[in-house]
Amino acid sequence: MIDLCFIVTAASPVPADHGYHLYAAVSRMLPTIHQANGIGIHPIRGRLIGDRQMELCDWSRLSIRVAPERIGEFLPLAGKQLNLAGRSIRVGVPEVHAITPSTELRSRLVTIKVSVREGDESLPPDESTFLAAARRQLDALGISPEVEISAGKRRTLRIKDKEVVGYELLASALSAADSLALQGHGMGGRRHMGCGIFVPIERESIQ
Repeated sequence: MIDLCFIVTAASPVPADHGYHLYAAVSRMLPTIHQANGIGIHPIRGRLIGDRQMELCDWSRLSIRVAPERIGEFLPLAGKQLNLAGRSIRVGVPEVHAITPSTELRSRLVTIKVSVREGDESLPPDESTFLAAARRQLDALGISPEVEISAGKRRTLRIKDKEVVGYELLASALSAADSLALQGHGMGGRRHMGCGIFVPIERESIQ
């Protein structure tokens, strides 16, 4: 897997919680990505300005985690205007960045389908339930049980009129192989909306 990173610019602020809107904008431009997803679309980073809005900066990028053989599917985005929740963003020329191993990884938001029952009401997972589910997913990937995970902030992803609850997740003490596996596969659902995509906390090269 690689990250295909496009420069993006906008004349006006965009929603800070934009994972669903960004996927919708990209899929409107490239309808074929619905047929075989297998991609991760990173949240666009920018400067928060309040009222759940952010400004794009010189370092803002539309980054798509994808297998190298699929790069060509996304090149038509270059030079286009995307409609992000009614705001227009211009997509520039992309660069290709290889995924590199790091001992510490972070995902801004991981969502895992697990809920806690209280009477007849289904509730989002608490931190301990979430971490147990995350550990099961690491085990399924064959990642060492010595890898340490911890939950950060509780976050939400808005999809139309629904809010999906998850947590920031930090993973440490990763070997090179485990680091590449977690970055390549991700964790949980909705990777196409920015969830469960891991990036290095510190770009520490390891063997």
